[in-house]
Parts: sequence; C-alpha cells; structure tokens
Amino acid sequence: MSSEGKNSSSRLTRWEPDDEKFWEERGRPVAIRNLVVSIPNLLCGFAVWMYWGMVAKFIQQLHFDDGTLFNFTFMNDGNPYGGDAYRGLLFTLPAVAGLAGATLRGPNSFMVAICGGRNVKFMTTTLLLLPAIGAGIALQNPDTPFIVFVILSALAGVGGGAFASSMSNISFFFPKKMQGLSLGLNAGIGNLGVSLMQFLLPWIITFGAFGSFGGAGYDVFGPNGVEEIIWVQNAGLVWVPILTFVAVAAFLFMDNLPQHECGSTLQAIAKYLWLTALGFIGAAVAIALLLVPWGGFPKLLKIFVLLAVAVIITLAAMRYLTPREIKGALVPQFSIFRNKHNWIMTWLYTMTFGSFIGYANAFPKLIDDVFGVIRVDPAGNLLAESIVNPGAPLSANYIWIGAGVGALLRPVGGWLADKLGGARVTQWDTIVMIGATIGAGWFVHLASRSQTPEQYFIPFLLLFILLFATTGIGNGSTFRMVPMIFSKEMAGPVLGWTSAIAAYGAFLIPEIFATQIEAGTPEKALHGFAVYYLSCLVINWWFYARKGAETPC
Repeated sequence: MSSEGKNSSSRLTRWEPDDEKFWEERGRPVAIRNLVVSIPNLLCGFAVWMYWGMVAKFIQQLHFDDGTLFNFTFMNDGNPYGGDAYRGLLFTLPAVAGLAGATLRGPNSFMVAICGGRNVKFMTTTLLLLPAIGAGIALQNPDTPFIVFVILSALAGVGGGAFASSMSNISFFFPKKMQGLSLGLNAGIGNLGVSLMQFLLPWIITFGAFGSFGGAGYDVFGPNGVEEIIWVQNAGLVWVPILTFVAVAAFLFMDNLPQHECGSTLQAIAKYLWLTALGFIGAAVAIALLLVPWGGFPKLLKIFVLLAVAVIITLAAMRYLTPREIKGALVPQFSIFRNKHNWIMTWLYTMTFGSFIGYANAFPKLIDDVFGVIRVDPAGNLLAESIVNPGAPLSANYIWIGAGVGALLRPVGGWLADKLGGARVTQWDTIVMIGATIGAGWFVHLASRSQTPEQYFIPFLLLFILLFATTGIGNGSTFRMVPMIFSKEMAGPVLGWTSAIAAYGAFLIPEIFATQIEAGTPEKALHGFAVYYLSCLVINWWFYARKGAETPC
C-alpha cells in the first residue's frame, strides 16, 4: 500500500489537496501520476471521436476519383448523390459523432462522483475499441451501407463524452491555486489528439500497415495525377493497439477518490455502462431525427431543435431511469441547474470549446469544399454544378495546424487566467476571435466567387489559425473561471455540464457549414458565428469583467 493509502479497488482513503502539508508530503505525486495517465487517454478519446471528419474526407476523395466507390444512396430514393449534395451528406458523419459525443457528456458530467475517475477512464477507452475496429473493417468494403458508418460514428461519441468526466476528475486532484494549469494541461494536451490524428492519418493510409488483417488498398490518383494506393481502413485500425495500451495504464495507475461513492470495480463498471446507455438513448433519438426529412422545416432551426431534444431526453433518462443507489448520488448534483451562473458559463464556454471542436471537426472537409472546387464561370456567374479546382491546395499539409495551435495554447490560457484573471483574458480573447471570424468569412466569400480560389487560401488559413488560437486561450481562461465562481462540490458537475453543451459545437458547426455549402454561401456560417461571439463579449463583460461586476473572477 502506498503512503497515501488505498483500498482494494484503487480508491484513496484520504484526499485533501488544499491542505498544504498533505499536498507537499503526499498529494503532489499522486495527482501528477493521475494527470500523466489521464492525458493520453483523453488524447485518444479526442482522436477517435474527431477522426470522422478525416474519414469523410477520405471517402469523398475516393468517390470523386471513382464514382463506384462509396456511392451512397441513403435516404435518396435509391439514387446516388452528386456534387455538393454528396459533400453535404458526408458532413453527416462528423456531425453524428459530434452529436453523440456531446450528448454523452451529460452523463459523464456526473459519472466520476458515482463511478470513480479511474473506473470511468478505463471503461471509456476500452469502449472506443468498438468504433476503431469497426471503422477498420467497414472501410475495407466500398459497398458498406452509409448507415453502418453512421452507427460507428455515433459509437465514437464515447470519446467525446470522456472530456466531461476527465476534467471533472482532474479538478478534484489539484488545489485551487493550480486548477488553471492542471485543467489546461489535461484539456490542452488532450485536445491535441485532434491535431495529432489529423497529422497521422494522411500518412498511415499510404501503406498496408496491418498486413492481411488490414485488407487491400484502393487505387486513386494523387494530387499530381500519379496513381497511388491508399488504405483508408488504417484510419480506424491504427488506434486499436494505442487504445489497448492506455486503457491498461488507466486501470493500473489511476485512482478513485474517497469522496466518490463508486463501490467495487464491478459495481462501478455496471453503473458506468448504465449511465452511458442512458446517454445513447438521447443521442439515438436525436440522430434518428437528424437523418429523416422534415419536409419544409428550416434546416438551421432543425439543428437547434435536435440539440434540445438530445439534452432533454438524456437528462430525463438520468433523472427518472437510474436505479435508486445511483440516483442518491446523482440527483443532488442537479442543483447546478438552479444557478444562473451555470447557464452563463455554459454560454461562454460554448464560444471557446464549442468553436474549437466544431472547427476541428469541419476543417478538413471545409478546405476541400471551399478551395478544392470552382463554383463560378469566367463571367462570375454561379455554375449549376461545381467543378474540381486543378490548383487546389493539398489540404493534408495544413489541416492539423489549427487544432494543434488551439490545443497547445489552452494551457497558456489557463496560466494567463491564473495570473491576470479569467474574465479579463476571456474579454480580450473574444475581441480577437470576432475579428478573425469576420476576416475568415470574407476570404471564404472571395474564394467562393473566384475561378482561382486558391489565391485566397493563405490569408484564410492564417486567419483560421488565429481563430483556433483564440479558441485555445479562451478554453483555458473560461474553464479557469468555473472554480472561482462555484464551490468545490459544484465546480466538478458545472465543469462537466458546460463542456457537455459546448461539445455540441462538434455537431452544430459541421451541420451549419453543410447547409451553407449546399446553399453556396459558406461565408454566412462564419458571419453567424461572429454575431454569437459578440453576445458572449457583452455577457462576459457584464457579469464578470467590468468594474463592479456581480461576480468578478
């Protein structure tokens, strides 16, 4: 038994990180060990959750190179999709992953107190093996029905839900004075999984890394017109050994805390699976409603209705369908919904993390859909059907940069908030965010109305990298505000809840881009986001940043 004391289920018997003597003598190495193991688990969760944007990009490349590959007719009366309609359909995969992941953050917000942090982290990473193996198998067959990819992308939502429980768990391990940095490291390096995935996958698909188990590759024409072979199935298979390793590490080296009523390991796993199933109920209903046509109902309004449906059903299921022994620990945490600052911080955190994860999810395909096609004739008139741009930038060289910058700057945002105050950092960050969004939208507009859209790519890319940077800094600063506003008991559930709602950015942003791309006006999506950021600027100033604010932080 280690000096901090454990029982047989890796549950610590004492934990008081704000007691300086305890922290220096016993707490620090335990907290650091849990953080070090938590980070790669969260990183893999983000990678598997977000790789559906890349999978959609690869499928689209194969299909437009050879129309017989992945020629989906899903919900289209047996007819194949073409052009922008096909591009819009494939946005469904990252959107479904985003919707499921965000919805699962609801139960994950409360899981740590019920199941224990070590148990939750181990089970989350283990479940992610299902979509990783499934995608590796499904992508080997170009005739795989689209609904199979929808189901697999929904299962990958487990990785998105993991963020809420991971951040809630780490918040308990460190004293208040270190919350900004510790949460920033966990989230920032965890978020880096998106960038590492976007960097890794274009390389790993270029060779048969898994032998006969990986199946045959696909013949395609590369950017220089040279025939090459790619193994898109490797996008899923590459994560299987990595997930297995970090899941075992979580089981062996992480701890449950004494204040968490998790019971034995088997009891905790059973409670985890039950709460995860409840989350999938809400996600499944919302995904089903997403896939079926709503007649003339406005598409943008439908997106927000689906979000509300997923949240309401999940919360209702957690409130009324949980066993008595789970409900006793769960229901008291629902008190956060009576606190107005919970809702205000949810609005603000959605601006930062929602934008980060949404842009990361949409960015790989957005570059191809804006700069990879020509939509106008020489006279500047819109074409009935867009054509491939021969001068398109090779998106694989750039797609990983934005998410990497945002993830790496998240700890910086937390550190700055520790030094300068979270509200002040958030205020200035939001101002830059608004400017970058408007600028990126302007260059998207110019590219969409040009026969040489690639000439606007570099200024667009630089502004988008700046936009990612502001989301990263804002992630750290807004998350730091939560422990300063709420008590220790409420901070964990609030951190989980705000991250849950913010994660719907992974669903909202790809879907909003899809509707505007189909309409031929992708810049309007960015203009709409800028208006929302302006509302956040005003709210943050009024409640937290101005002189004489109600709750300065």
